[in-house]
Amino acid sequence: MIDLFRPAPAIPALPADQVDASYRRLRRQVFFGIFIGYAAYYLTRKNFALAIPDILATHPEYNKAQLGTAMTGLSIAYGVSKFLMGSVSDRSNPRTFMTVGLLLSCAVLFVFGFVQEVYLSLALMVGLQTLNGWFQGMGWPPCGKVLVHWFSPGERGRRVALWNIAHNVGGGSLAALATVGVWWFGDWHAKFYFNAAIASLIALLLLILLRDTPQSCGLPPIEQYKNDYPPTYSEADERIFSFREIFFKHVLNNRLLWFIALANAFAYFVRYGVVDWIPTYLQTAKGFSFKESSLAWAAFEYAAIPGTLLCGWISDRIFRGQRAPATLLFMALTLIGLLAYSFNRNGPLWIDIAALITIGFFIYGPIMIIGLHALDLVPKKAAGTAAGFTGFFGYVFGSAIAGTGVGWIADRWGWSGVFSTMIVCCILTMAFSALTLGDRSHHHPTDA
Repeated sequence: MIDLFRPAPAIPALPADQVDASYRRLRRQVFFGIFIGYAAYYLTRKNFALAIPDILATHPEYNKAQLGTAMTGLSIAYGVSKFLMGSVSDRSNPRTFMTVGLLLSCAVLFVFGFVQEVYLSLALMVGLQTLNGWFQGMGWPPCGKVLVHWFSPGERGRRVALWNIAHNVGGGSLAALATVGVWWFGDWHAKFYFNAAIASLIALLLLILLRDTPQSCGLPPIEQYKNDYPPTYSEADERIFSFREIFFKHVLNNRLLWFIALANAFAYFVRYGVVDWIPTYLQTAKGFSFKESSLAWAAFEYAAIPGTLLCGWISDRIFRGQRAPATLLFMALTLIGLLAYSFNRNGPLWIDIAALITIGFFIYGPIMIIGLHALDLVPKKAAGTAAGFTGFFGYVFGSAIAGTGVGWIADRWGWSGVFSTMIVCCILTMAFSALTLGDRSHHHPTDA
């Protein structure tokens, strides 16, 4: 392990009368850090999707499927990185790990923004997008590590739901900031460099805000502080596992993790099959402007904020900590929004926006629940790897296929074929999630 990412060592315990105040302050601080930090990762992730209409216009030698390959490269690299770097994150300090990943991602976007020769080579675009995907994989695992070390099982559902809306704050702000950048500089390349500049500043804030474990700040483990222990907790959960233990003892032999990972793949195809292609679909198939498609993009992302919070609340309060029923409910409602979006082929923009609001409101809940379920299914020292495992399936078999796959399907069978494929994926997400119904081994009744 290189020194840059070395975990912070435990320090002598603080006096008992200082523990509560320090814990409260640092919990607010680290939560704010991972929230704005992960939102910043989203400012630098899907910029290429926003730029596809511009690239098609200035470089007619490319088609949608070819440019979709670049998004597939990012998704595959992200999925692999999220899994492998998740295991590194479990053995690293999130303070430096998350910061370095974000700065490297920003560096790739500056290349896209300022080096025009990039667009003369499809291979170079795919290569840079793939590199960005690898750096993006350094975002989620340290957040998962912070969440399981600073928030106890009984409060984790609602905390993860609240943190999860960072996806949508960042994703929605991506299009909004890109619009401002294009207006300010009169250059569509600002979709890359303007967002990267803002994300770089946020990366520096992470060095100030983030901390490693409570023990590295002189505090007791969160389970002891909250007197809230998961069913399988022991003192052994506080030691750092070997890579072999993480992979073969806690992750790869976990049957439930495999089920939710497969569900995640199909849910991610729906999520990215919709969001990645909003600009291209609305601008090329329906003739709307970049500003109008950006409005639709932002509506999709921001609608997920209340939807994700509602899903977390329903999972905790209505289903008493069971995750699969909430996934089934929200994916069924996602399907309704998807059908409305697909049937409005020649209709007005407001119907498209209403359908996208519905899809965005409901699709992010299952994405959040699956990630939370992964954290619950393993000891906290393996949390980053477990989350990375489900993320690997989501991005390599879901988002990656949605990149090239949607473009390929649209080129050959039109957008009707695209919508039909996403409808099937909604149904398959529900089917695999249903396989975890009834499991109560990791249920936390204190959530209810």
